[in-house]
Parts: sequence; C-alpha cells; structure tokens
Amino acid sequence: MATIIEECLEETCSMGAHTLEDYESEMPRWCKGCGDHGVLAALQRVLRKNNIDPENVVSVSGIGCSSRLPHYMNTYGFHGIHGRALPISTGVRLARPELKVIVTMGDGDCFSIGGNHWLHAIRYNIDAVVLVLDNEVYALTKMQVSPTSPEGTKTNTTPKGTYLRPMNPLSIVAGMTNVSFIAQSATWLPSHLDETIEKAWDHKGLSFVRILQRCPVFMPSAFGEGGLNYPVTFLENESGIPVHPGLLKRGPSKPHNHFDLNDAQRVAATVDPAPMGLIYHNPELPTYEEIRAGRCKRPDHETFIKRLDGVLDRFAV
Repeated sequence: MATIIEECLEETCSMGAHTLEDYESEMPRWCKGCGDHGVLAALQRVLRKNNIDPENVVSVSGIGCSSRLPHYMNTYGFHGIHGRALPISTGVRLARPELKVIVTMGDGDCFSIGGNHWLHAIRYNIDAVVLVLDNEVYALTKMQVSPTSPEGTKTNTTPKGTYLRPMNPLSIVAGMTNVSFIAQSATWLPSHLDETIEKAWDHKGLSFVRILQRCPVFMPSAFGEGGLNYPVTFLENESGIPVHPGLLKRGPSKPHNHFDLNDAQRVAATVDPAPMGLIYHNPELPTYEEIRAGRCKRPDHETFIKRLDGVLDRFAV
C-alpha cells in the first residue's frame, strides 16, 4: 500500500499539481470562529482542485474584515479602498484579460459605499468571481449598522435599533440588466460552499455569490447562531449546485430552473426560508471584455510599451 501511495505522489508531483500550501500566505488574523476562515479555505480548495497556477490569479478586495483575504492568498493581490474593489477588478480584467480575478467584499463594503459600483459591475458582466461575505454588520469598525442588518438591530450607530427592514441583495441583482450568475451559500455548509465557488469559477462572466456568515464578536446570533436553526431551502437542478443527502438535515430541497430569469427573480425575492444554490445562470451572455475586444483592437506588448513611454515622456523633465 505504501508503495502505491508513493507512486501516486510521485506521479502527482511530476504532473505539476499544486497543493493547498501553494495558495497559502501569512497566517490569517481573523477572530476565532469568524466565517472568513471558511471562505478562505473553500477558495483555496477550489483553486487546488482545478490546479490553478497562483501567478495567474488576482485577488482584489475593498475595506473590511473580509477584505483582508488577499493578504492570506499566495496570488497577486490588490487591497483597495472602501467600496472600490469592483472598479479595480474591471481595470485588471481590461488590462490583463489572461488573469483570473477573485473579488471579496463585505455587506457594507459592497451594498453601501460600493453600491453604485456593485450595480454597474453586474451590468458590465466582467469575467470575475465576486464573493460577498455578509455578516449583517460592519465588524472592522466595531459594530455599525449595515444595509443587511435585521430591523431593530442595536449597533453603535443605531443604539435604539435600526428602523429599516434589511436590504435583499439577491432580488436587486436579479433585477439588473445583463446579470449572468447569481448564487447563495453559507459558511456553515462547507461542502455546498465549495461546490458553489467552483460553479462560479467555471462561469464565464460576473459570478455573484452571496455567502451568509455570522460575526462571532458583534453578531453572534445572526442566522440562527451560525445556521443552527436558520431556515433554508436548497435549489435542486442537475446542472446546478449538487444537493448532497447530508444537506437535507439543514433544510428541504425543491426543483428550480435557474435558466429562467422570471423563476430566478421569484426565488431571489424569498428571504424565509433563504434559497441556497444556483439562482440564475446565463452562460451565453457576452462579457464586457469580449465586447470591447470586438470593437477595439488590443495592441501587442511592444506597441503598448512604446505608447505608454510616449505618454510618460510628456511629463518628464
């Protein structure tokens, strides 16, 4: 048996297969029990499974707890400013279309200060995996209300409780022009989360994935204390996110046609129980990069450098 294992390991190494360590950087500094750990691990597992070269990936983020993720990924990384991860990602995709882009944002980072960029990035349909880690609170700034905080939540900015009902980001995305991929998962469903991120990775276009997670410090009771008694329904389709039998302990499943936008909009509007899985998928929609490439010829590298030098020379002394 040992000989067989050794032979398999030798064969794997000779094929240039990557290990999880190839995608690991410095030690994560999130709080113990934070759902960000689970998202990082799931993302690294998906990259390993697909044997992606780390140097072909760019991880982009804004500001917040979840936006620390690029520091913990052994890939190219860009830690941007609050709410601006998607414009940065659009620039990366247009400048280096051969690189795969992963965007991580929190609920406040994406839905609040980054709301304008969020909606237009959906419309542009750039080829990127967008993961929004939603814990229903601004955690890095020590408990401020976010757009998805439940009504009545007491925070440092709403000491008497928030007056408004929480935003449903899924229904907003489902109503945007050019939307091509919507999915939802949760950190307390690790196998489902892996499958969801992998499906998003395979999609050509903007894959919008909302990931539910609790903050153990400022929102420990969110989502039924991290999924313990949180009502969910798994969306079932042979070309969607697999619903393994073990998941049915968490909630029932129901058939769903994720290719039908009208059905997707009805599912996206549901908040109780929360839909889990692939909500909408349109693989035929062209990306913004493809549209641009068809109308604007990209110069070769030598020509690009020559033009760039010419622009910079105008500012040289």
